[in-house]
Amino acid sequence: MDLNCDLGEGYGVWRMGDDAAVMPFIDRANIACGFHAGDFAIMQSTVRLAKEHGVKVGAHPSYPDRHGFGRRSMNFSADDIRAQLLYQIGALQAVCHAEQIPLHYVKPHGALYNDMQNDVALFTQVVQTLGELNRGRAQPLQLMTLAKLQREREQEIAAKYNVELLFEAFADRCYESNGHLRARSFEGAVLHDQDAIVAQALAFARGNSIMTHDGSELLLQADTLCVHGDNPKALAVVKAIRAEIL
Repeated sequence: MDLNCDLGEGYGVWRMGDDAAVMPFIDRANIACGFHAGDFAIMQSTVRLAKEHGVKVGAHPSYPDRHGFGRRSMNFSADDIRAQLLYQIGALQAVCHAEQIPLHYVKPHGALYNDMQNDVALFTQVVQTLGELNRGRAQPLQLMTLAKLQREREQEIAAKYNVELLFEAFADRCYESNGHLRARSFEGAVLHDQDAIVAQALAFARGNSIMTHDGSELLLQADTLCVHGDNPKALAVVKAIRAEIL
């Protein structure tokens, strides 16, 4: 299992997280594309950091919600969702092309990521847009999405549009017993204790069960493990996880 992190989430003179310190310890960088965070200069510098450390680059698009950091659900037509994705992914793709590094995958951010777990039409639109972008690409873009107990529906939709899925688990988020992430509006949604975060990460990496919010056990199979770059303990956590699962 590899390690991914949401990066490039500053804006202008404001910086979130220590991207330069975190980058050497991860395998995939999910780079903000400007709608919830990030700008042209931050995108460029983050891509250059990824290239320097041999880290795979992924686009991290969101709803157009900078004030809410992309964590507020919004209603858009399917055509608008398509246009928003093309706009953001296209921007990062151009930076990657100029820096001579490939764009490997797409991981939607925040509310867009969460909404598509429960809205089949939204998930389908995201997948269909990636399928369109993949036409003629030597290396098709993958879609990173939540590792669930039941994933057959998502796999069928992705197969229809020839999009490969990467299933993701979270080291620093609390889970409900149904396999979904505990909503950030509820207490305990984000893990803050470093030992607890590392323990959950290692459980996922070793194929063991984790403890959910209600105390039940949950076993999920995932391809990649996320640590949020805006978590104050991100650097210490990724170092500790990397030391164990290298």
